[in-house]
Parts: sequence; C-alpha cells; structure tokens
Amino acid sequence: MLAMLNIHYSRASHILVPDYLITTPAVAVTQYRDSFGNWCSRFTAPAGTTTLFTDAMVFDPGTPDFYDYNAIQHDVSDLPDECLQFLLGSRYCETDKLMNLAWSWFANTQPGWARVQAICDYAHNQITFGYNYARNTRTAFEANEERVGVCRDFAHLAVTLCRCMNIPARYCTGYLGDIGVPRDPAPMDFSAWFEAYIGGHWYTFDARHNTPRIARILIARGRDASDIAITTHFGPSTLERFRVWTDEVSA
Repeated sequence: MLAMLNIHYSRASHILVPDYLITTPAVAVTQYRDSFGNWCSRFTAPAGTTTLFTDAMVFDPGTPDFYDYNAIQHDVSDLPDECLQFLLGSRYCETDKLMNLAWSWFANTQPGWARVQAICDYAHNQITFGYNYARNTRTAFEANEERVGVCRDFAHLAVTLCRCMNIPARYCTGYLGDIGVPRDPAPMDFSAWFEAYIGGHWYTFDARHNTPRIARILIARGRDASDIAITTHFGPSTLERFRVWTDEVSA
C-alpha cells in the first residue's frame, strides 16, 4: 500500500508535534518524495484488518488565504517550465471536453485574478454539494453535466477550466476544519482545493467554499486526485472506517 497522509513540507516549520504514521499491526514503513514533492509512505499490509493513524499539532497564524486582485495572467511563453504540466489535461480534468465551454464563458473576463475568480464562481454555482453525491470516478466534465458533487468535484472543474484558459492550476488536498466559521454538523473529511499560477505566484482558491479560510493545512499537490490519493492499494481491500479531525486548541 501507498499512503499520503503526512503534512506537506511547506508547513514543516509550523509542526509542533510531528504527524508520524502509525500502523496496527506494526509493519515496516519506508517513505519517499514523489515527483510533486509530496511525502509518501510505502508498506506491505498483512491479511486482516490494518489501521492507519496519524495525529499532529500545527501552528497556524490565523490569517485567511492570501489574495492579490492585481495578479496578472502570464503568456504561456513566459511561464516557468515547472508550470507547464499543470496546463495539460489529466485523469479527472478533461480539458479537451471543456475547452469550448471555457472560452465561451470566460474569454471576455479580465485575465488574471478576476478570471480565476470568475471560474471559481462558475464552479461554485454549477455544483450542488452533498456527501451523498460522492463518486470517486466522477470527472470534471461529468461534474459539470451532473451538477452535483463533493469538494474534489468543485476543484476538478475549476482546475480544468483554468487550464483551458491557459492558467496553470494544480489540485490540492489537506485539512480544513470548521475553525473561524460555524461548525458543520456533518462528519469531517479531507478537503480539496486548488492553486492557480498568476502574478508570478501560486495562489490558493477554493471553489466549494468560494471565500478565504483560515487554518488550511496542506497535505499534497498534484495534477488531480489520482496523483494524491490518500491510500493506494495493490490488491483487494475494503475501507471499513474513516475519521478525520481538525480542532483548534489553546496555546
């Protein structure tokens, strides 16, 4: 099995209590960085029930996602080499199927921040959120057609539309608890959002919530959800129980 459950290295200096991966029964775990810089764990799970557990304490400054309304859109010829892969279609982000829709909706928007925000607004209004709508095979095109989904579907649709408009966009997963907002009574899950490269920087956008949030803790980045699955197994397995938590604690 492969597991991607550790906090991203970009937050390493904020980790007060490390998030070691613990398995029950105990097995040998080796770790490596993938091609996107994410920290991955690799192990052989024995027959029977295996439990994965990790817990951490992380400092967060309490500031919302940074924004810059003046961030420009770069010409493709001016983009850094490492951004180019995030312009291409991928498993869940079919740029070929959404290209015409993207240009019909967003060609007349102001390039840069305003265009990405317009894409977020579209995805936010196009999809109705509900955990009962979750389907791990749904693509961006299907989410746009079905108009239902979970946070990964909002992110996939926005990422795809950005790429169609020649804006590099990458999919993100991590923790986003109900800190600084009214608590959601539904059980927590890992959250998905995305980052767009404009104005010489990668900026965080969240098409599901469509508003800056605090205490967003990144785990991994990739082209889409297929690159940063929480677990990947190479044999039959059944997920019996799943629990995620993010709680604010006093200093």
